[in-house]
Amino acid sequence: MGIELVIFDCDGVLVDSEMLSAGVLMGMMTDEGFPLSEEAFRSDFLGRSFAAAALRARERFGRPLPDDFESRYRDRLFATLEAELKPMPGVVHVLAGLQVPFCLATSSSPRRLALSLRTTGLTRFFEERCFTASEVQRGKPAPDLFLHAAARMGAAPARCLVIEDSELGVQAGLAAGMQVWHFTGGCHVRAGYRLPPELTPRRAVADMAGLEAALGELGLFSLPLSP
Repeated sequence: MGIELVIFDCDGVLVDSEMLSAGVLMGMMTDEGFPLSEEAFRSDFLGRSFAAAALRARERFGRPLPDDFESRYRDRLFATLEAELKPMPGVVHVLAGLQVPFCLATSSSPRRLALSLRTTGLTRFFEERCFTASEVQRGKPAPDLFLHAAARMGAAPARCLVIEDSELGVQAGLAAGMQVWHFTGGCHVRAGYRLPPELTPRRAVADMAGLEAALGELGLFSLPLSP
């Protein structure tokens, strides 16, 4: 079946944010007596909403994070993102050349999403086409967010293509009955993040040039491919 909608995750796909988030969170949790390794961040926190991450922290350490931790974390993270966040290299060319409708569906809060898009200059591509986990009852890995995005965009799930970087996102896209491609161009993947071997997206793309080429094979991309 032909693709009529492309759904992008944001963090780790459109913007290269995951290692920035990891640095802030690991540093703050260590300071609070919750030492968190990069491996633990990848398994328990990457791709999750803060509420889900806080629950995993409680399960891992046997006690909750301090009541004011979330607000302090968000303040520090947002300052870091505003100063250092970059768009994924080549993403503007991909978005400019897509020949089918596209949107984004993210576990980020609306406030963080707005900051990420504004800081990286991507807001213009996603006006009225942003969907966050705050809009559904269950976040990733449940399919709710992707199904919600497809319904709002008027697309059949079987005709949607999801571009995701995380295990939870890939699981959510597959559970929604959508075609899923794993994007591996983020710094966190180069630092060692891997999908579990039993999780099998349709294909993997190593960077935005690879995504352009793959989209072009399906007739979904029109601009000259990046060199």
